[in-house]
Amino acid sequence: MASSMLLATAASPRPARAGIDPAALRALPVEGDVDGSASRLRQIESATGPRPEDGKDIAFETLPSGASYREYREGKGDAYVQRGSRVAVEMTIRCRSFSTADEPGGVTYFTTKQDTDFNELAWTVGSGELPPELEECMMGMRKGAIRRIELPSTVVFAAKKNQQLPLPSEKNRDGKRRFENLFKTDATLLFEVLVTRIK
Repeated sequence: MASSMLLATAASPRPARAGIDPAALRALPVEGDVDGSASRLRQIESATGPRPEDGKDIAFETLPSGASYREYREGKGDAYVQRGSRVAVEMTIRCRSFSTADEPGGVTYFTTKQDTDFNELAWTVGSGELPPELEECMMGMRKGAIRRIELPSTVVFAAKKNQQLPLPSEKNRDGKRRFENLFKTDATLLFEVLVTRIK
């Protein structure tokens, strides 16, 4: 009988966890994830279904304008962002100089979910409605693609002067205050962009 119990135990071993809760481990930041962006991105993408390629550690690519971007997810389909494209995106804009423990990438001043009527921003690429450096960093994106785009202070100040920055809605008082204070310090902005439609 003892031998049969031993066989049953050997056939279905219990996982050894050494007192560690795996669920708690998933919430911890990844080594090398200094600003928490990879951890936050996992949370954002969980709603749309993460894929293996989402976890790749890809460096930001810096363009001659000084703007830089990092692609977290490649999109699908034949259509891609180019000059003249009519695009719609979900977008969050963060003030890099105002980072907090909860938002180490910078506090949010604008989101399409809170500050637009249709939960997205739509425009024609090259129309001058948004900063050309932002559009430059979006070139080649397909539907479903996700990029983080960083615009340096010099670009952001010029975009403000040309009225090319999305503004928080009247009900978003925190966003309005953050936007006003942004230009009293380093005005670097971080855009989180998800392409939802391309024509």
